[in-house]
Parts: sequence; C-alpha cells; structure tokens
Amino acid sequence: MSYANDMPTSTETRLSAALRISVMRLARRLRAERPETGLTLSQVSALATVERHGPLTLGELAAREKVQPPSMTRVVAILTERGLVHRSANAADGRQVMLSVTDAGAGLMFEDRRRREAWLAQQLRLLEPAELLVLRQAAPVLEKLAST
Repeated sequence: MSYANDMPTSTETRLSAALRISVMRLARRLRAERPETGLTLSQVSALATVERHGPLTLGELAAREKVQPPSMTRVVAILTERGLVHRSANAADGRQVMLSVTDAGAGLMFEDRRRREAWLAQQLRLLEPAELLVLRQAAPVLEKLAST
C-alpha cells in the first residue's frame, strides 16, 4: 500500500482488526484441542500436506509449506524417524525421493482432525440459527482470503 488511494478506510481497518483477532483466537483455541503428539506445528503441517497432496518430493513439500528445502529436510527426518512419513525412490527419477504418509501418520492426522472438529461442532451447537447461517455464508469468503 504505497499510495493514499490504497490505504484502507476506517471501516475496513476496523473489520480487518476484528477478523484478525477473532480468527487468531479461534485458531489458538483449535490448536489447544490437538492431541499431544510431541510434534511441532511445522511438523504437523508438513505431515498434513504430505497426506493431502502426496506423494511429494522434498522440494515440492518445501514449496507447498513455503520453507527452504534444508529446513524441510530436518522436519521430514523427524517425521520419518517417528514412522509417520515413508521415503521411497521416485519411479520416474531414481535420484529423487518421494514422501508419502504412513498408516501411522494418516491415523495421527485423522485423530487430530476428529478432536478439533468435534470441539468446533460442539461450539456450533451453541449458536442461533441466524448465526449459523452467517458462518455458512462466511466460510467460502474466509477460504478465499486464506488462499490469496
């Protein structure tokens, strides 16, 4: 935002502050519902990405996670050591290693999501129908914001 015309209005500023705070609080609360796995958030995120998009090369995983390959190498080493990710040779290029989620890794991610979704579903039951409608309408908009 380098020009005065690009500066947000006071209404946009108030909305952005309110959204930032509420989304951060919700994310923090959902993180608190995670089962204790001994994994860092970076490790859980990488595992989830391999589960969702794998098999992936280390470079592909690093790019999706927006980190440098050396950092991802350390994360993957821990996931592999814990039996959550499996390394195998790339059939198309034997020099590359492909990463895929193991049954243990998939089970860990399933339990992680199950607990957080159960907590959120319980909270949603406390809302009024009109509030639920607002959230149904807001969900795609929030996804759009998160994807840009």
